[in-house]
Amino acid sequence: MSVSSTPEGVEIAPRHVSFELDDELKTLWHSNNVFRTAFFNALSLQFPDGEQQFINAVRLYRDKIKDPKLAAEVRGFIGQEALHGREHRRYNEALKSRGYDVDAIDARFRKHMDWVEKLPPNRQLAGTCGAEHYTAVLANAILSDPEWMQSVSPKMRELWRWHAIEETEHKAVAFDVYRQCVGNERLRKIVFLFVTYNFTKYTFLNTCSMLRHEGKLWSLRTWLDGINFLWGKPGIVRKCLPEFMAYLKTGFHPWEQDNRALLEKSLDELSERYPEAKSA
Repeated sequence: MSVSSTPEGVEIAPRHVSFELDDELKTLWHSNNVFRTAFFNALSLQFPDGEQQFINAVRLYRDKIKDPKLAAEVRGFIGQEALHGREHRRYNEALKSRGYDVDAIDARFRKHMDWVEKLPPNRQLAGTCGAEHYTAVLANAILSDPEWMQSVSPKMRELWRWHAIEETEHKAVAFDVYRQCVGNERLRKIVFLFVTYNFTKYTFLNTCSMLRHEGKLWSLRTWLDGINFLWGKPGIVRKCLPEFMAYLKTGFHPWEQDNRALLEKSLDELSERYPEAKSA
């Protein structure tokens, strides 16, 4: 019996889609709003190093995976994450055109990732599962809630939707590897709390770095607008809290939320502009 939980009809394979975003990233591309733009850029700045660490953590256990289906999904997971890293490196490099000190922001996060890479393999994999849960919940929100990408240029919307589609497809791969090779529920939950702290910390620090450059770090109006966007109305992050916290339930599994219909609909919409996205 396969230990993979990926449901029938979900293919985990990299899509070689490329996005030209230089012009958009010179602007306040999200709703012409400084906080919303900085928040999404802050997420992107964590992705290249973060996703490389996800790849590294899963590779530590690749030789222990005997299930052919899960082994194939691990290869697909690695391919998808590598392409996400490539596109977000290009994205982050383009942010320099607006004057952001991307190198300094990268160096700050790199110190944290250097520490993560020294952890025992089981903790690295547990951390990957926790981080993948955050990306899966955010991905579902981006695909299902139009307020996440309201008043965003088509190119930026499509990049984030492409990333969200693939994060949804492979949301259980690292988790299934952990369940087979480690299986420690207590460790999974404890490490998730550390992931929550660090994900929040670096998103906040990155956002602050960009707001400082924009001259808005001490703008009360900017912060009230941002808090309302994330936690008030529409409160995009507030709406995700029950799904985030579901990870702490004993016996939790990512595919408890079966969003295959949303995944298929989103993929059809993306492939209208990027036909190569339909055939991974």
